[in-house]
Amino acid sequence: MRESPESVLTRSRRAFDRTWAELEPVGRDGRTGGYNRFAWTRVDLELREWFVAEAERRGMGVEVDRNGNQWAWWGSPSDDAIVTGSHLDSVPGGGAFDGPLGVVSAFLALDTMIASGVRPSRPLAIVNFFEEEGSRFGLACLGSRLLTGAVAPEKALALADDDGVTLAEALAGAGIDPRGLGADVEATRRIGAFVELHVEQGRHLALGDAPVGVATSIWPHGRWHLRFDGEGNHAGTTAIADRRDPMLPFAGVVSAARAIAAQTDAVTTFGRIRVQPNGTNAIPTRVDAWLDARGATRDDVDRVIAATTAEAETLAAEHGVRLTIERESWTGVVDFDAGLRGRLLGALADAGMDSPVMHTAAGHDAGILAATVPTAMLFVRNPTGVSHSALEQATEADCVEGVAALAVVLQDLLTRPLASAAR
Repeated sequence: MRESPESVLTRSRRAFDRTWAELEPVGRDGRTGGYNRFAWTRVDLELREWFVAEAERRGMGVEVDRNGNQWAWWGSPSDDAIVTGSHLDSVPGGGAFDGPLGVVSAFLALDTMIASGVRPSRPLAIVNFFEEEGSRFGLACLGSRLLTGAVAPEKALALADDDGVTLAEALAGAGIDPRGLGADVEATRRIGAFVELHVEQGRHLALGDAPVGVATSIWPHGRWHLRFDGEGNHAGTTAIADRRDPMLPFAGVVSAARAIAAQTDAVTTFGRIRVQPNGTNAIPTRVDAWLDARGATRDDVDRVIAATTAEAETLAAEHGVRLTIERESWTGVVDFDAGLRGRLLGALADAGMDSPVMHTAAGHDAGILAATVPTAMLFVRNPTGVSHSALEQATEADCVEGVAALAVVLQDLLTRPLASAAR
């Protein structure tokens, strides 16, 4: 007997609630409600165990690639596989949905296809990329960058967290051989297409009626490390004229970066700083600050960075402080594969789902993979637009719609030729 639409919806909601409830407590701060899920920590290892358990529950085989990313396979691993998934790590105090929604939805979309009797003509893989946020080691999308060769393994291995633990040491502690890091041609060759579902970081969908949208592109963005070296001294006994306080040029450049960005189609953020020795009654010896800059075009970002760094150099000189600037990461504009996007839109339209197209200013593993394989993204509506915060939201109803949309596009890609044109 065929299930009614109401019973299918009820079953889907129960499945989402059950799976989400298992993951929800891991790494949660009971005081703030935010999440601290950082790569290769005890919490992250618990998340990785959850991923394996979900895969095994569905009879899927699990692999860990040479860079530490997890892959769960429905069918035997081979070329032209359809891959979906996201990441499980978070920013400090982050929200519940950024990353995990894509992984949870991938498993539930598979359940939907199995219940519908889908017979795939190629395998499906669900992936969990490590250190997407860059919260522990400072480089975003580290797992996908290593996979595709976008970052050199020697650079990655030398990255260290705030406690001085290097990535090489963290990997070894988790049982991953650091000597194996690097571009994995065999793994990327298996990907016929990659589709990532993610909660929207913004309010484009909230301003309309559709719970799910399809991405067109990602703004170019990068991170810069500014190091201000001054002279430590006593906060009470050092005359103002004798001070070389690195906090002063840093404070000035924070305001300058905001004012400069406001004059262009770009945004700048100083969201992370480290002060040494970090004592209330001591003039700092050094301030390390990280600048995040994004814009509609590379020229927008270049102009903002040029003006901001020029101002930082002027301020540092005025206060007798030495300044060094290093670009730690850069991702140019990402245009997602037009043919694959057409396939998604056609499949969703055939299923009666209205899915607007939209761009995003947030980086994703899908953006890194786009340089190597056909890639697309689905976004699930965020009613407030808030993200990278404990206040991040998505309704159960919209999450279930996201699972349904992902199942529709995955079924299309698994059962029809990949080379077929969009309808």
